[in-house]
Amino acid sequence: MLREPQQARLPRDHKREDILISKPDTEPGAVSDPLEEASQLHDRAVASREQGQYTEAADSARRALAIFEREVGADHPDVANVLGNLAGIHEDQGDYAEAERLYQRSVAIMEHVARECHTEELDIAILHVQALRNLAGIYRVQGRYTEAEPLNQRALTLAKATLGPDHIEYTTCLNNLAVLYKYTARFAKAERLYRRDLHLTTRALGPDHPDLATLPHNLGGLEHARGSSARGEPWARRSVALREQALGPEHPAVAADMAALAALLEGQGKYDEAEALYRRALVIFEYHFGLEHYELAVNYNNLASVACAKGNNAEAEQLYNRALALKERLLGP
Repeated sequence: MLREPQQARLPRDHKREDILISKPDTEPGAVSDPLEEASQLHDRAVASREQGQYTEAADSARRALAIFEREVGADHPDVANVLGNLAGIHEDQGDYAEAERLYQRSVAIMEHVARECHTEELDIAILHVQALRNLAGIYRVQGRYTEAEPLNQRALTLAKATLGPDHIEYTTCLNNLAVLYKYTARFAKAERLYRRDLHLTTRALGPDHPDLATLPHNLGGLEHARGSSARGEPWARRSVALREQALGPEHPAVAADMAALAALLEGQGKYDEAEALYRRALVIFEYHFGLEHYELAVNYNNLASVACAKGNNAEAEQLYNRALALKERLLGP
C-alpha cells in the first residue's frame, strides 16, 4: 500500500504558512507588544512543526492563537492562518477530527474576509487558497472524496485568478487535485496535473531544489497505483534523496518517502530492501507520533504483505491484525 504524505506536512507548504497581516516591524527577540509576541510564537510553531517537534509546535501555536484572538479579533486573517497551522499539527499526528474542526473555522474566517474585501489583496488571497486546500486535504485523508473535490477545484480556480499560474500556491493546488484524482483512479488526469506542476515548479525553483521532493514522490505513487512499480522506483528514489538532503534522515516526511519507495520495491519482488525501509520508517514514525497514528497502521499492513510474500504467515497475520485494530480505532469500523 502506497500513501502520499499528507500535504500539510510537507516543507513547501510550511514555508508559505507564515503570512501575518498584523506582524509588527520590530527586531527579532525584542518583544515590544502582544502582536510581536504572537508573531514570534507563530514563527516558533512553524519551525517546530518542520522539525517534527509537535508538542512544542502545538503549544506555541495555541499561545499565538490566544493572543491574536484577543488583540485583533476572532475573525481576523491572522487568526485563520494560525488556525491552519495548528490544524496541520493535529493532522500530522493523526487527530483528524480536531484538524477538520480547526480547518473549517479557518475557511469560515477567510470566506467572511473575502466577502468583506470584495477584491482580495495578495496576502489575503494566499491565506484564502490555503484554507480551502487544507480543508479539502483533511477530507481526502478521511476518504471523503466527493467533499474534497469541489474544495480542491475552488482553491485551484481562486489561485489562478488571484495569484496566477506561476505562483507556488497554484502549483500546490494542482498537486493536491492530482492526489485526489489518483485516489479515485483517474490516473491520466492525475498524471497531467503532476507533470504540469513538476514543469512549473522546476522552472521556478530549479531541478535540484528540495521542495521538489513531493512531486517525484507522487509520480512514483501514481505508477504504483497503475501497477507499474519499476517505472515508479526512480521517482521514489529521487524523492528520498531530495527530502533527506533537506530535512535529515530521521524526519517523518523522509520516512513517508522511504515507505513509498519500499512499496515500489515490494511490487518488483525486492522484498529484503522493501522490508528494511518499512522497518526504518516505522521506527521514525513511532518516535515522532507515538503508537496510535495512522502511518503506523499503514506500515504494519505493508510489513504484513512482505511477510506473506516471504512465507512468514504467522508474522503476517499478527501484523495485519495490528493494522486492522489501529485503523478501526482511528477511523471507525
